[in-house]
Amino acid sequence: MNKKVIFYLLSRICLGVCLAMLATACVGIYYQEAIWEWLAITVLSFAISMGFKHFSIGSMPSDITIREGIGGVFFCWILACFLCAIPFVLYGVLGPIPAFFESMSGLTTTGATVIDDIEVLPKSIILWRSVLHWIGGIGIIVIFVALLPQVAGGAMHLFNAETSGFSNSRIMPRIRTTALATFLIYLGFTVLLTVLLMICGMSLFDAVNHSFSTIATGGFSSYNDSVAHFNSPVMEYILGVFMIISGGNFSLYYQVYQSGFNQLFKDTEFRTYIIFTIICVLLITANICYVNGFSIVDGFRYSFFQVTSFVSTTGFVSYDYDQWPSFSKLLLAVMYLTGGCAGSTAGGIKFGRFVVLIKAVGAEIERAVHPNAMLSVTYERKQVSTTTIINISRFFFMYIVLIVALAFILSWSGIPVEESIFGVASCISSVGPAFGSIGAVHNFSSINNVGLVVMSVAMLLGRLELFTALVLLRSEYWRSSKRW
Repeated sequence: MNKKVIFYLLSRICLGVCLAMLATACVGIYYQEAIWEWLAITVLSFAISMGFKHFSIGSMPSDITIREGIGGVFFCWILACFLCAIPFVLYGVLGPIPAFFESMSGLTTTGATVIDDIEVLPKSIILWRSVLHWIGGIGIIVIFVALLPQVAGGAMHLFNAETSGFSNSRIMPRIRTTALATFLIYLGFTVLLTVLLMICGMSLFDAVNHSFSTIATGGFSSYNDSVAHFNSPVMEYILGVFMIISGGNFSLYYQVYQSGFNQLFKDTEFRTYIIFTIICVLLITANICYVNGFSIVDGFRYSFFQVTSFVSTTGFVSYDYDQWPSFSKLLLAVMYLTGGCAGSTAGGIKFGRFVVLIKAVGAEIERAVHPNAMLSVTYERKQVSTTTIINISRFFFMYIVLIVALAFILSWSGIPVEESIFGVASCISSVGPAFGSIGAVHNFSSINNVGLVVMSVAMLLGRLELFTALVLLRSEYWRSSKRW
């Protein structure tokens, strides 16, 4: 493994964090807040960047192999989380471990928080949490692939390690073009949502914070009671629509820009995603209207917002869904697994994988009836190879195994069973809120340090699609001298 390439990437990440902190410091100056903390960590980030750059002298960033791509993505995320946690510690908001959890939650767009009273925080810290979402949503590595032509030659390995999901359309012929197009679409949606929220009555500060969190499918809000603070149906519907958009494939949106709107519903995954969302909204609306006595209007309003929040793995809250019937809560919990589409900022297993798995199961059932039949699984009118089906099955299996294994560790540390299971499922799927004491009207501040570390690991595993991180556990990765 070429360590100099890794050092080069780390130096770029540190520089990016430095620039983000300078921008946040400007907000602190505007609100007349003490900014020496921002300046201190900015200088530190710049110094670390220069240190890594020194050790990368002589490297060829264009020659990135799969090995460097995996290592670069993993170590860049870890380093970024450590650096981005420092402001929380310097401002006295959180201790080291909770600060790392908050930082990891922000960058992985999970949205789980350990801060009890957000509204008393300095404006710059509130904005910093949302900035973490926005940076993490587009993917630190994707941004640098888009903006740094030096790594274009090896960009495929970085992009494959960073982007999530299974899709035939997520990689276009020129990888840097893909990353840049994704970035511009991402930025455009953010600006548009900010303007719409301001028209609805939000202040510029609140609109920026909530648009950053929405487009990144993160969930951090500038208020303790999340979107419920505004009690505005119009805002909730606008945010709901943009959460659905953010859970879709951004490469697909580029195809829509190139070839027309009809491309949108030709995509099997996106079509399945929308149909599933509509069905869940209608089922929960009927359930809470029948059991909780909501009117149709209110039932649809709360159901629409909460379903779009969960299925996109954003995690905003507009109502205490813990008070809903078990059927509705179970349906929301199912969305921990489904997630959004491949090539989106959402977490979860992704609908593309579910479509392939369901078709594979259907083929096996038909084979049981007709043993000699030649059956195949197709996706987007193309035959899916057996290798792809096996890989998706392995991913699904490991996803469930990790939820169970990490939940056992949490329960061993003294955390109740419900919180252990749903907490891990929420973190690995990048949803944020769970149920019970870490549900709609609560946060993760009651979780002990062991639990916060475990959940931080779950968030990173989920964001990197499991195997990008798990491959580092193989001794071959560290000992082999081969370039692969």
